[in-house]
Amino acid sequence: MTKKWVYLFDEIDAALQYANDDWEKVRGLLGGKGANLGEMTRINIPVPPGFTITTEACIAYLDSSGTFPDRMWEQVQDGLADLEKRLYKKFGDPENPLLISCRSGGKFSMPGMMDTVLNIGLNDQTLARLIAMSRNPRFAYDSFRRLIQMFGNVVMGIDDALFEDIISNKRLQAGVKHDTELDADHWKAVCEKFKTVFSRQSRHPFPEDPMEQLKRSIEAVFKSWNGKRAIDYRNAANIPHNLGTAVTIQAMVFGNIGNDCATGVALTRNGTTGENVIEGDYLVNAQGEDVVAGIRQTQNLKDMSRDMPETYHEFERIAKNLEDHYREMQDVEFTIEKGKLWMLQTRDGKRTAQAAVRIAVEMTMEGMISKKKAVMRVTPEQVDFFLHPQFDPTSLKKAEQDGNKLASGLNVSPGAAVGQVAFDADIAQAWATKENKKVIMVRPETKPDDVHGMLASEGILTSRGGRTSHAALVARQFGKPAVVGVSDILIDMSNRSMTVNDLEIKEGDWISVDGTSGDIYLGKLSTIVPDIKDPWLIKLLSWADQFRHLGVWANADYPGDAKRALDYGAEGIGLCRSEHMFFETERLPHFRKMIMTDFPLERRESLEALLPFQREDFAGLFRVMDGKSVVIRLIDPPLHEFLPDHIQLLKNLSDLKLQIRDAATLKHLDDLLEEIRAKETLLKRVEILRESNPMLGLRGVRLGIVIPELTSMQVRAIFEAACMVIREGGYVKPKIMIPLTSHVNELKQQRQVLEDEAEKVMHEHDIRVDYSFGTMIELPRAALTADQIAEHASFVSFGTNDLTQTTFGISRDDAETGFLVQYMESGILPENPFETIDREGVGRLLQIAMEKGRSVRPDLECGICGEHGGDPQSIHLCHDLKLTYVSCSPFRVPIARLAAAHAAIRSGRAKPSI
Repeated sequence: MTKKWVYLFDEIDAALQYANDDWEKVRGLLGGKGANLGEMTRINIPVPPGFTITTEACIAYLDSSGTFPDRMWEQVQDGLADLEKRLYKKFGDPENPLLISCRSGGKFSMPGMMDTVLNIGLNDQTLARLIAMSRNPRFAYDSFRRLIQMFGNVVMGIDDALFEDIISNKRLQAGVKHDTELDADHWKAVCEKFKTVFSRQSRHPFPEDPMEQLKRSIEAVFKSWNGKRAIDYRNAANIPHNLGTAVTIQAMVFGNIGNDCATGVALTRNGTTGENVIEGDYLVNAQGEDVVAGIRQTQNLKDMSRDMPETYHEFERIAKNLEDHYREMQDVEFTIEKGKLWMLQTRDGKRTAQAAVRIAVEMTMEGMISKKKAVMRVTPEQVDFFLHPQFDPTSLKKAEQDGNKLASGLNVSPGAAVGQVAFDADIAQAWATKENKKVIMVRPETKPDDVHGMLASEGILTSRGGRTSHAALVARQFGKPAVVGVSDILIDMSNRSMTVNDLEIKEGDWISVDGTSGDIYLGKLSTIVPDIKDPWLIKLLSWADQFRHLGVWANADYPGDAKRALDYGAEGIGLCRSEHMFFETERLPHFRKMIMTDFPLERRESLEALLPFQREDFAGLFRVMDGKSVVIRLIDPPLHEFLPDHIQLLKNLSDLKLQIRDAATLKHLDDLLEEIRAKETLLKRVEILRESNPMLGLRGVRLGIVIPELTSMQVRAIFEAACMVIREGGYVKPKIMIPLTSHVNELKQQRQVLEDEAEKVMHEHDIRVDYSFGTMIELPRAALTADQIAEHASFVSFGTNDLTQTTFGISRDDAETGFLVQYMESGILPENPFETIDREGVGRLLQIAMEKGRSVRPDLECGICGEHGGDPQSIHLCHDLKLTYVSCSPFRVPIARLAAAHAAIRSGRAKPSI
């Protein structure tokens, strides 16, 4: 049986049968355009007749290096014959010519990326008949010049500028500003010049044979699937490259015959706000390309209700029918020929994030779609847009045009930030808090003791670091726009300046950072701030919560973060990093003293000084969370991170020793010598604590075992805070997490010490606290022995950042600005494992740990608290593995709520909607 390569518009049922009644497969076969034209024909929408050549034909053509598949051309000719019968015209007939268009149309909309040829069938003979039939020579010559120009550019690859220059010169000669002011004689002369350019550039005359025009146009559309712009677009939009494009052949209808003709494009709802009103543009006496080309000032579609009231009301009715039929906002194209309305295309309309949410919710409330469908209509990326300021598109465009784009880096935390450059944390904080300045903190890289400056800044920029560097982690945690790893920036801390392409930027100069795109601009760009309190988004997320199984918790270290997390819908705190509290200005000296001393008494005094601070921190968290779980990770990083940088200390000492020669007074000399002694003592301790690979060194549970009084102080602070809040009438649920366990004996030993301390505090206060002890699984050995660990842990939380590093044997900061980029570009790794959990490796470890752990403790609570907790793909994996919860930055909680609902719905395990 001969394969069917061509489907008439009214053969949509045959296409459905071929695709086993799967509409998505029909779209894949006929392209979105062809499928929708067929469907509009079936529901009696006025569509110019035509047929579609399948995507399978395109793929066969490309695979054969340029040969039409067997019988395809014959089927095209049969389709043409059907068109001729329907319209009582004949293709190429000099007496009653049929003119057609040839358009591309893939499964997914790729506007402007592939090619189109209009007015096929015109030649010198049919042109003469078109003039006689229309009694409008201007229209006929205008149509012919469009064919020559399109065929020349699309089929023959002639530079379009050569044609446009001729039109520009003709306008200049005629003394007019717009193409519409050129008359028939002008367009006739343009046609002759176009033919000359065509012959000169292609070395062949313009083809007079309509069949040759059609055949070569079809080939050009097929080839445009592999054009550079189409490939680039598909890469950006994550559209597969193996789909091919369909080709739609359709009878021409003309909106440029006279003033009772028009053409336009419209959305059935407002694409910016989502409001349920039609919006669009149209032009009288024009062809469709004129509306989008900007050669004429378009009219608002509302004006059509005044100028062509009957036609407009018919259009409104059709638009409503299409939206009801597809149950989706539609983007339509139409032409009015001599008062007759024709619909040329419909497709799902593009929209902003705000519009997407509102349309989904309103269509549900109108009874058009279900809550489940509404939740699936909105993407996690669209929700992300609500959470971060964005640059105004007009301001961005002007900055690009003015050459103010400086450089690009890794877009690690989305949003727009504008501020004055500050090169260290203290200045950033001082400017922001004391002088009320907007600040962008710029550093080679950030460290934990830079947090205060980062919190005070509008945005963060570093010349080094990867997607999970300290700057990236903190920026995402606190919703700060950030760009890291900008290697084009050279920072000169001594001169308080940075250089980009020979342009020097001083401290205090204004820059703008786009954390969404990774671009940096000179000067102040205007921003727009999306609103997370959008009522439509709140409603949609409440529906998402009804479907998901995964809990969504937040990473929060301070009461303010916890409050924000609750506002965004968090159900608990899955990670409180207790060490962050030690970096506060009044606490760091006590902590450093504890690190520096060799005397137990001094260490105890330092910890006693820190205890009230920690206690109040935890009490503040408990009060905000009001009975919800709070997972507190005991101190995790190595101690050297709380001390000055080793290299910086060496430089400071060298500088101080050089200053001795210039000491003006004895007192000045004594002061210098005292400072040198202090720095040398500090350096000695830094060198003692210095490790070749601190990530795998004395940290986490190991630190608690070596210095048990440190973690005991933290546990005492937790339980004293809990007793305090309970006495106030509150309810608390602390979960103490011991980090970096690799062997069950570490967990047993440390838990025993800490639980003894907890019992002691509860006995002192005569209060029982609803608590639990657990551990953080971030090493492969812990995952593989999770059954042993589960005997001594009520819960486990997977630290997937470190688990990824230790599974791959990759340092995330070094790799993301080094070889990992090459790995991604070459396809060695399909995804960045620090952005999305590696399902086959790290994911398998999670699965083993879950199975082993729950074999011992069936009710074992399991979560993840790394950066992956806010990544939609990773959330899908967590749903599949049946984790209890994911924990992420407060700013990603809404994204995680939606992604968890998507995972549940797609798996077929969604909870029944209320």
